[in-house]
Amino acid sequence: MHATLDRRSFLLGSAAVVGTAALGLQTRAEDKEKDPFGGYTVAIQSYTFRAFKLERMLKATQEVGIKNAEIYPGHIPANSSPDAVKGYMKLCGEYGVTPVSYGVVNFSKDNDKNKKLFELGAALGVKALSADPDPDSFDSLDKLVAEYKIAIAIHPHGPSGGGKMHRWRDAASILKTIKDRHELIGTCLDTGHLIRAAQLDIKLDPVEQIKIMGARNFGLHLKDHDNKRMTDVPFGDKTGVLDVLGVLKELKDVKFKGYIAIEYEASEKDPTADVKTCLAYFKDQVKKLG
Repeated sequence: MHATLDRRSFLLGSAAVVGTAALGLQTRAEDKEKDPFGGYTVAIQSYTFRAFKLERMLKATQEVGIKNAEIYPGHIPANSSPDAVKGYMKLCGEYGVTPVSYGVVNFSKDNDKNKKLFELGAALGVKALSADPDPDSFDSLDKLVAEYKIAIAIHPHGPSGGGKMHRWRDAASILKTIKDRHELIGTCLDTGHLIRAAQLDIKLDPVEQIKIMGARNFGLHLKDHDNKRMTDVPFGDKTGVLDVLGVLKELKDVKFKGYIAIEYEASEKDPTADVKTCLAYFKDQVKKLG
């Protein structure tokens, strides 16, 4: 009788555990369904609100419903003191905005100078530093990403002055440079700058570029661009060309675990309305992705 009861208790207990686990999975599934961003870490590239000081930028980010940010140095200077950073972080907390990346910043062969940027990144709690590194910086960066466990996300800037492409022009050239470097050195591709390459008769499809980078996609600046008017446009605009759904599908295929930073450079004043338009379209594409 005692053995039977013990077995019965065990089976009942096991059923309860399984039931609880199933309930937990269901809850997580429900939470994902309620997430308008489909599980992607969506941030604002704070350069979007470059006309605002830090607090107003954070307020605008809160108002549009984004909870993460890639902070650009105009909002938190790279030479900020530890006490200043604590103050900035307190302000971010008050508005419910979490820094997930910092940049875009330059790195050189000067390891001490590079280390200060990593120290700032660690103080901000970011997972990546979006970067425009000098070609001779990688010996230093190899050591620093290993030490701080913060990724370097190389950011291509598209066409520059004089009708030339930026030195980090596309995924293939970046991958060729970093293939033998630390696995935490990758990219923060920028869909807008990739689209801008067509101004020089160079076709760089953002979806294909993401595919090429594979596991080394650590971040993404998501924006659309009208090359005729040479201006950013909201997602879904009839003059734009960005395939947002295709981008999301490819990110899913490469098992992307980084951040998607919404960036909009068309307005020097208050781009809030256009950012809301971008987010509404993004959420609609997430629903289509399922």
